[in-house]
Amino acid sequence: MKFKLKTLSAMCLFGLTFSVQAGSDLAKQAETISKKYVIADLHVDVPYRLKEKYEDVSQATESGDFDYPRAKKGGLDAPFMSIYIPASIEAEGGDSTAVANELIDGVEKMVAQSPDKFALATSPTQVKANFKEGLISLPLGMENGSPIAGSMDNLKHFYDRGIRYITLSHSLSNHISDSSYDEKRPAQGLTDFGKKLVTAMNNIGIMVDVSHISDQAFEHVMETSKVPVIASHSSARHFTPGFERNMGDDMIKAMAAKGGVIFINFGSTFVSQESIESFNAYKEAGMKFLKEKGVAIDSEEAKAFSKAYLEKNPTKFATLDIVLDHFDHVVKIAGIDHVGIGSDYDGVGDSLPTGLKDVSTYPNLIAGLLKRGYSEQDIEKIMSGNLFRVWQQVEDYANQHRSK
Repeated sequence: MKFKLKTLSAMCLFGLTFSVQAGSDLAKQAETISKKYVIADLHVDVPYRLKEKYEDVSQATESGDFDYPRAKKGGLDAPFMSIYIPASIEAEGGDSTAVANELIDGVEKMVAQSPDKFALATSPTQVKANFKEGLISLPLGMENGSPIAGSMDNLKHFYDRGIRYITLSHSLSNHISDSSYDEKRPAQGLTDFGKKLVTAMNNIGIMVDVSHISDQAFEHVMETSKVPVIASHSSARHFTPGFERNMGDDMIKAMAAKGGVIFINFGSTFVSQESIESFNAYKEAGMKFLKEKGVAIDSEEAKAFSKAYLEKNPTKFATLDIVLDHFDHVVKIAGIDHVGIGSDYDGVGDSLPTGLKDVSTYPNLIAGLLKRGYSEQDIEKIMSGNLFRVWQQVEDYANQHRSK
């Protein structure tokens, strides 16, 4: 019996050693892949983060999910800088066009201050050239089309400033499209101007982004667009039933059939139903507290309540495996050519999953994909190949249109 126990112990130890070795090999392979190919992330909210509280992201920063050292560690080469325009600006009669220009100015300042680290990029060709030079590209995507302000001249202006995708609406319906978050759906999809704008975006070479818009608006986009469209930071509704902000299976398939790509959002409340329910319970308790006590949301009483609630009911974060489930699902129903990365770093607060807390962690995602049997070629498509394909198709269509 004693011999058998020793043998069993040796077998367990051998198994553990094998497991650790296998994990180590995957980590090394993931690290190699992360540096070998371009990693593009379609949605990183650095510009608005810096507008609210400036930090020099060319150096290590104490807050946020993105800075240069962490990006280099994670192999990030082309984070699309989100020119995020809060819906409240337009709703309250503010000048969202001016805010968009201010945020683009901020990205250009980042590049001007650190030309040895960052570079602008307005095409796949430029991203690839910057990659060869060891520079992190900062392409631009506009989150919320309100800065267009009903003017095709503004569309041309923002194209000239480098915008290469536009998320048609955000948390409220606007003059372009109804929003998935807004109970009011005045256009019942896209507005008449919105349909014209989609055509104009096709013609000028700006990708149409269907993240945030209502299901009916998505249908209108699919009917109108002559080129593939993207969802820059959405996940699969299959795992979050009833959450319209994510994409249903039929939507993903329809988008893929026209060559489009869904870029998976990492936020816990985008990928995990348990996280959604946990957050909703916290939100409901908070609103009840504010109403009963008659205090403001930014009051000391409210902050104390939040702290006490979260100590008793910790946030239920998603995991790396849950995020990987979304990639698997899209590949299963639509194919490997129609999924990519749209993390929403710096945009979803502290709700990021374990294992994917900031831009240094893309190798964890790659290791997870390897563990699930994805080939290096598959992973290259997810990291940037699918983006480059759809972006180039949009660019080629616009060039053909201009040559006629």
